[in-house]
Amino acid sequence: MNRILSKNAVDSPVLLAPAEVPGQVRPATSSPRSFDESRAFLEERIAKFSRLVFLLSTTFFGAGWLIAQAWEPSSEEYRLPPGASQLFHLGSMTVLLAMWMVTRCAELSLNALRRIDAAGTVLASLGTIGACFSIPAVQRPELLTLLSLFPFLLYRAAIVPSEPRRTAWIGVCAAAPVVLMTYMLYTRESPAHRSLSPWVNTVQSLLFGAVAVLLSSAIARVTYRLRRTAREVRRLGPYTLVTRIGEGGMGTVYRARHALLRRPTAIKILKPERATDVDLARFEREVQATSLLTSAHTISIFDYGRTPDALFYYVMEYIDGIDLEQLVQRDGPMPPGRVVAVLSQVSEALSEAHAAGLIHRDVKPANILLSVRGGRPDFAKVADFGIAKDLGGNDTVTAENLVPGTPAYMAPETLQAPDRVDARSDVYALGATAYFLLTGEPVFAGRAMEILAQLLQDEPVPLSKRLGRPVPASLEALVLSALAKDPDDRPESAVVFSQRLAACSDIPAWTAAEAAAWWRGRGESIKKKRSSDLMAAESAA
Repeated sequence: MNRILSKNAVDSPVLLAPAEVPGQVRPATSSPRSFDESRAFLEERIAKFSRLVFLLSTTFFGAGWLIAQAWEPSSEEYRLPPGASQLFHLGSMTVLLAMWMVTRCAELSLNALRRIDAAGTVLASLGTIGACFSIPAVQRPELLTLLSLFPFLLYRAAIVPSEPRRTAWIGVCAAAPVVLMTYMLYTRESPAHRSLSPWVNTVQSLLFGAVAVLLSSAIARVTYRLRRTAREVRRLGPYTLVTRIGEGGMGTVYRARHALLRRPTAIKILKPERATDVDLARFEREVQATSLLTSAHTISIFDYGRTPDALFYYVMEYIDGIDLEQLVQRDGPMPPGRVVAVLSQVSEALSEAHAAGLIHRDVKPANILLSVRGGRPDFAKVADFGIAKDLGGNDTVTAENLVPGTPAYMAPETLQAPDRVDARSDVYALGATAYFLLTGEPVFAGRAMEILAQLLQDEPVPLSKRLGRPVPASLEALVLSALAKDPDDRPESAVVFSQRLAACSDIPAWTAAEAAAWWRGRGESIKKKRSSDLMAAESAA
């Protein structure tokens, strides 16, 4: 698979909550699943973090008690208030000890560990803040607090795996009380004892707290990228990842090479941040659904597995070509004969899937790849069965909580009556794809919700009017019939759609010679640039 997926609202896959559509209600989510490798890694890091900070905190507490017993200033303003500071310090230590013990003794889910990390960090910080602000104002407790929080937050960012944004929010929750306590402390102090304005002290606390948050976020960003880079260059079994060649909402696709075989492959890896229960189930189902299909126009699956740190991946054939979205963006609308030739192949792949009880649900130009295969130019392959629906099953992965699809290619019943989604929904997407290929524009455009509103309310603009020149009447009629709001008014299956394509007699044929000429010209220039990029990446690897 060799393409770059568009990020705009028209072409990007979205998972829309039914509650966003009038008359729809968001159902409950699916049950949780344990991801042992990721859970164990996070568990080990939280235990290491909480253990070291607990031991250091205990050492400081013991040293402070010994110093207080051995030597105490005679001035009352330096005398520690009995109990308050020590109790807060003990509370912080208790939180850290609890984090350590829980991560050592209990087998918690990944989400539970993330909550423990966030809650424990904030609660331990509050204990430290309370302990420091229990001492007299003359000792500048806000500076002592920030001095304690700085290494605490930075060490957590370095040791505990966490996204930069999440690290920033935890840092804000931990440091913000320092600013509030500083303002409250110095505004209560009598003017005669103030060395500085309360606002000066408060702004100083705010600046130092902001620096702590920014530095911890920067550290988290560096470690996060280093871990991702390490994943990108390592081996997955007998496969070595070479370079990234595409990215979608759920996964990233890499060009890979096998240790023994010369066959080029592509590997799709589920994004770590998308490793939720529902996403992993969808990803696994994409492998299972696609591997059952044998059409020459469906991407073939070779292998699949999981890495030791719970990255799910699968291996598929590598298509050295271009997707239809890229082709139209580069060259403009396609000739009608070429559209018919390509969509006939796509219909063949979908016909097999429909016969097996599978509905693709995300047919669009970006998921249709063209290449030269076995000496045949313009050979089409259908990819990404990640949100396919099994008509013979319960479809619990998506039906329970999400309405999947890409707005510009989504059939109206996907929103209005998800239980009516069937082969005719893929026929609608075929019609929307044909509309884009023939005009260079989607049926409806705009933001995601604007597209959905038009999808439910507006009729498509005729192709000839949109394009500004005639389109073969039989082809235009077929495309508009496939875009009918009511599924009963569309061709009833991909087989019927393919038959009506073949019956379009007023369309100049797209010959093999024309296809070969395109690939010798435009196609070869695309492939040469890509090949040079891949060779450079392979040399570096």
